[in-house]
Formats: sequence, C-alpha cells, structure tokens
Amino acid sequence: MGDDKLTQLRIKIDAIDRQLLELISERGRCAQAVAQVKAETNPDSAFYRPEREAQVLRRVMRDNRGPLDDEQIARLFREIMSACLALEESLKVAFPDPEGAFTGQAAIKHFGHCAERVPMATIDEVFREVAAGAVDYGVVPVENSIDGVVSQTLDSFMDFALIICGEVVLPIHHCLLACDSSSEPVRIYAHAHTFAQCRQWLDGRWPGIERVAVNSNTEAAQRARQEPGSAAIASVMAAQSCDLDILAHNIEDRPDNSTRFLIIGKQAVPPSGADKTSLLVSMRNQPGALRTLLEPFYQHNIDLIRVETRPSRTGISRCVFFIDFAGHREDVSVRTVLHQLSELASDCRVLGSYPEEVL
Repeated sequence: MGDDKLTQLRIKIDAIDRQLLELISERGRCAQAVAQVKAETNPDSAFYRPEREAQVLRRVMRDNRGPLDDEQIARLFREIMSACLALEESLKVAFPDPEGAFTGQAAIKHFGHCAERVPMATIDEVFREVAAGAVDYGVVPVENSIDGVVSQTLDSFMDFALIICGEVVLPIHHCLLACDSSSEPVRIYAHAHTFAQCRQWLDGRWPGIERVAVNSNTEAAQRARQEPGSAAIASVMAAQSCDLDILAHNIEDRPDNSTRFLIIGKQAVPPSGADKTSLLVSMRNQPGALRTLLEPFYQHNIDLIRVETRPSRTGISRCVFFIDFAGHREDVSVRTVLHQLSELASDCRVLGSYPEEVL
C-alpha cells in the first residue's frame, strides 16, 4: 500500500512539473513579446524595472499560502524574473572585490544568477564603469551593522552623478579558513572592515596572532592558500573556491551582522508603493545647520532613516549630509520638503528614490 501511494504521489508531482515548465516557458515568451513591443514603440526604454520587480515579489509573498515560506517563494520568483529578463536584455552588473566576495553575493540576491557579474578592484572603479556605460548597474556596500558607514561609497557619490536604483541587505557570516586545520596559524589575513566585525572573537581566541589587512576577503583566502601557516577570514563560498578548511564558523561579534548594499545606475525609478529616497545636501558649517536641515522633515511627518556627515571637498566652511528617508520624490509631501531644502541649502541633490528591500 505504501509503495502504491508513493507511486501515485510521484505521478502527480511529474504532472505538476510539466505544468510548471509550460507556465515558466509561457512567461518567457511574454517577456520576449514585451521586449519586442518596447523596441518598436520606445527603443530607449529601460528593460529592467526595479519598481516592477519589487511589486511582483511583494505580491507573491502576500499571496503565498505555504508550505514554502515567503522568502523561499520570493527567491524562486527572483530567479524566474532574472531568467526572463535575460531573454529581453542581458544585464551587466559590476561589484567591488573578486567573485565570491559578499558584494558578489549581494548582486546575486538582487539580480538573480542570470545577470552577468563583473568583479572590479575598488568601489571607485564600480562607479567609474557605471558612469562610462561599460556596465548597466553597480552594487556597492554603504553600511554595516557593526562597522558603520562605508565612507568610500558616500564620497564616490560626490564624484559621480549616478542614481540609486535599489538596495539589498545581506546577512554577513565570517569563517576562519586555513589550508591545514591540524596546526595553529601564525597570521590571519582579512579586509580591515572584516577585522573590525570580528574583533572580540579574535581578541578572545587569538589575541597574539598577527593580523594583516588586505584589499578583500577573497584575496585573504588566496593568500592563506598560498602561504603555509596563514589563515584568512572569509565566506563559506571563498572556502569552497580556494579549497580551504573551515576552522570556525560565524566568528562575527554579533549574530545579526549585516551589510546594506546600494544598486547604482543611470535610470530614475518610478514609485513602487514602498520606497526610500536618498539625498546629498551641502550646507554652510554654522551653529544650527543640522537642525535647520531636518526641520522640514519634522514639519511634514517624514520618517528619517539615516543622516551621515562627510567633509566637503570645497573647504571646512561647508559640510555635506547624506540623508535617507521613507518616501518617493514624486510624493506630494516629499516634493514640498525638497523644495524647502533647495532654498535652505547651497546644494541639494536627490541621489535616488528606490524600492525598499523586499528580500
């Protein structure tokens, strides 16, 4: 009886798989038709629509009835959309650090596996390639829950007139890796930000070991592979790609360690229904400047998410604020605030309005 039931269930699963295959194929054909209509009516229109993807993912998560959880369902649809978009147009996405670094994982999480990923040496190079049109989008880290803001990313926005098109938050889990797990390492390689995120763990278990900062955790893993007696802090993916043993898992000081990444491009993004806006505002450095800057947000009941200060490139008499808040630049209240800020500040630039992270 048990074998009969299993046989019947497998027959049912095979039938469902055939239905899924036909429906996914039909979705792909629709994507091709969309590309043709766009090419005929508006050749310059964007094929990748961040707000549309966000709306689709929110809808499938809202309509999901299980047994797969919402995130699993959304990831499945992300890959389907990634494959269908590749039928319309192949996206090239740049990110800093070699393949296998956390930024590359963030690119996969946001764009799916079908986008072409282009590793770059630095954050500045990612901005440069997007600005030059060599790639369609870039993925850059902007803040870590332990280590704070990534200054190089904020400074790059002052040098390049690019637009934030989206965001992705990635849980960060670090591992201690080595070529030989039978002996204690004499030095550890890692990126400086990674050392900061694992400082307490290292101080407690390896207080006297030499710590050498390198450009990326992938480079750290490669050095550990090449140098006997060395270890590295990097991801599980880096351990696999470099054939290293994992000496310890999840060595970050806080289990909720995460990094927020920004998607940068050239296209403005229409409202998705749940959006953020980022600003770059330059003010004269004088008493009360920050209060003056924030007052319009309070008056119009706009939720401020983050305010960061960077030194101005034009001298110490001015300061630059990076501001994230809830809402889209097309919202009536946001338009009013932006108008007021333009009268208060010497410069006010909208870096982008974009969907809040879904996954």
